[in-house]
Amino acid sequence: MKNVLLLLAIIHYGYSSKILGIFPAPSRSHYILGSALMKGLAEKGHDVTVISAYGEKQPPKTKGAYRDIVVTELQNSIQEMFKEQKMGMQDRQNLNPFFSVVFAGHMLPKIMEKVLSNEQVQQLIHSEEKFDAVIVEQFLNDGQKALATHFGAPLIVLSTIGGNFWVNTLVGNPAPPAYVPAMNLGYTVPMTFRERLVNTLLTALYEVYYHVHVYPSENARIKKYIPNGPDISDVLYNVSIVLMNSHPSTNQPVPYVPNMIDIAGFHIKAPKKLPQDLQEFLDSAKDGVIYFSMGSNLKSADFLPEQRDAVLKTFSKLKEKVLWKWEDDVLPGQPKNVKLSKWLPQQDILAHPNVKLFITHGGFLSTSETIYHGVPVLAIPIVGDQKLNAKTAVDNGFGLALSYDELTEEKFAQSVHEILTNSKYRTNAKKRSELFHDRLVGPMDTAIYWIEYAIRHKGAPHLRVAAVDLPWYQYHLLDVMGFLVLVSLSFVVVSYYVVKVVCKKLYSKPKTNKVKKH
Repeated sequence: MKNVLLLLAIIHYGYSSKILGIFPAPSRSHYILGSALMKGLAEKGHDVTVISAYGEKQPPKTKGAYRDIVVTELQNSIQEMFKEQKMGMQDRQNLNPFFSVVFAGHMLPKIMEKVLSNEQVQQLIHSEEKFDAVIVEQFLNDGQKALATHFGAPLIVLSTIGGNFWVNTLVGNPAPPAYVPAMNLGYTVPMTFRERLVNTLLTALYEVYYHVHVYPSENARIKKYIPNGPDISDVLYNVSIVLMNSHPSTNQPVPYVPNMIDIAGFHIKAPKKLPQDLQEFLDSAKDGVIYFSMGSNLKSADFLPEQRDAVLKTFSKLKEKVLWKWEDDVLPGQPKNVKLSKWLPQQDILAHPNVKLFITHGGFLSTSETIYHGVPVLAIPIVGDQKLNAKTAVDNGFGLALSYDELTEEKFAQSVHEILTNSKYRTNAKKRSELFHDRLVGPMDTAIYWIEYAIRHKGAPHLRVAAVDLPWYQYHLLDVMGFLVLVSLSFVVVSYYVVKVVCKKLYSKPKTNKVKKH
């Protein structure tokens, strides 16, 4: 028996790796993705350490060890940031996309500094520990990527919103602004001339602002908090694998270099049994259920009275039941068919066959979960990628979108009625769900395979494209274009003078001697 246990231990440690995960975004939805990935690795037998804003109340029961380092200073920091700037839901919705680039690049890195300055994180940095891989969520926290260099491990990036400027530049991925819109613009293809113009200008702003302001400030944080910290230019473009929370069923198909891997839906689990009160509520809804949630960062309770009343009046006239994630203790004017809760098991609810409509803010987790379960949506997008996700739902025919500014009783009721009575939305949602599920390998298994692949192949440098080693002017062929322009101008100038000389010789009148007449 002892020999068997010894053999099992050898097998475990022979295939077990030590993996550090850094998921600093002070947002529950971001944490859900990071923790799901690390739990999957721990269940596979790897020993994981997770740096985040939240942590697990109870350590998960997994084959490998699971250790939390919780940076409590991060909790609620995004909400505090918006309160500090006196930005309500309507202000956030109408935030100019050009200003939002500067706003996020100025505010969020300050929040992320709390990670590197945290006492427990500093103890880890100054310890003798080594890791086989470091996974960092990409969210305006580029300085934290230096921990991969510090611990001598391959760097793996998790993008919670698919391809975007933040990750494309790290791995030399082409993203022509002619047909790859910036995620915070809410554009889908084909874009109009005006949209392509705005998209090009915003892409240029990203490039300039990050190299002029964001990267230098992140470099200063590396030098301040990490002993013998590397230069950020040696960190940014040293990414082994990018795990993309995207898929052709949920995102526009765009180019990917070999080390960018789609894993959308990796956090989704098989539905669990619901609490008894919810199970009875859903089971007894013979006319169906509408599920309403604005996610983890936005709150339905923050709706202005006009918008809230528009929703309540519409719900009060429906025969369907409504399950509403409402964050306050009471809802004035609550209709009888509406059930409230401050927290709801969203995935398990969407799996119930009686759910006919999901009213959502359009965050990518909610979007991927509703596609997974084939439930049509009515999106009320506010910030970030939500407008793009909402537009994608409209373009693919499995939902409608309604601006927060347009949330009147008439328009809200019309949208709800349209989705509930027109079968095309549910049909398209089911078709989209089929595409989402039709994969050779499940998304979690795909993610784990590529993480282990990067570990096995010492960072997998053979997947690295040459673009990341080129200076920006060479990547954009500015030196080649400059040379061609110079040659062309030289040819024109030389041709001009040659023609001028030839013409002068051909058309000049020969001098004649005048003869005097007597």
